[in-house]
Amino acid sequence: MRIGFIGTGAIAEAMVTGILSDTPLASEVVVSPRNAEVAGRLASMFPAVRIAADNQEVADASDILVLAIRPQVADGVVRGLRFTPGQTVISLIAATDRDRLKEWIGQEVRLTQAIPLPFVASREGVTAIYPPDPEVASLFSGLGTTVQCTTRDEYDLLAVASAMMATYLGILDRTTGWLAAKGLPENSARPYLAALFASLSQTALRSSDTPLTELSSEFATKGGLNEQVLTDFERNGGIAALTEALDGVLRRIKG
Repeated sequence: MRIGFIGTGAIAEAMVTGILSDTPLASEVVVSPRNAEVAGRLASMFPAVRIAADNQEVADASDILVLAIRPQVADGVVRGLRFTPGQTVISLIAATDRDRLKEWIGQEVRLTQAIPLPFVASREGVTAIYPPDPEVASLFSGLGTTVQCTTRDEYDLLAVASAMMATYLGILDRTTGWLAAKGLPENSARPYLAALFASLSQTALRSSDTPLTELSSEFATKGGLNEQVLTDFERNGGIAALTEALDGVLRRIKG
């Protein structure tokens, strides 16, 4: 299987790294030359990577074509390509609906939208795709796990969820900074908090049948410190601010 990437940003680089690490998931990966630094780095790391002369060469050489383009330039780039009828096309273009993508492509292809996260580089990513497609699901399952969305609304909501990454790390950063300001060395604070948050995530994964409110209550002893922080967070507008931010992202995705 030959996989082509038009656009060589951070997510494309993460996908190529995951695809070709250990047991390769493709015989050849063809990348566009637009970002020469990333393309050159991938080619030097993996013999299976070939840098194409232009975007059309990538499209012509690919069984699966990945569109990893910024939404600001996607219209012009996609309209300028000739696609093979029936070709599998994966769009990573953010905040761009399926009908618009099909109009730009102007050809009957197997179009799937996907939201891969940076963790696909180490084959630990969870990727939402829409609509369900066994070939595309198989590829992303090789890079971690796949959630196949049956509706556009479901896919859009997971896109909103993926926008929580920076906030999660921001909370980790603010808490680490607070501990450091109070005298705890950062090289002690950060590993402690990162391990704590990782353990909480594993608890949520292992207890998938238990409501999160119930799990939260288990960690918030009545009158205890965890209950105090949660209560203060809610009283000072933390929940309201988070809800407003999520609503704003959803409005942007819906256009």
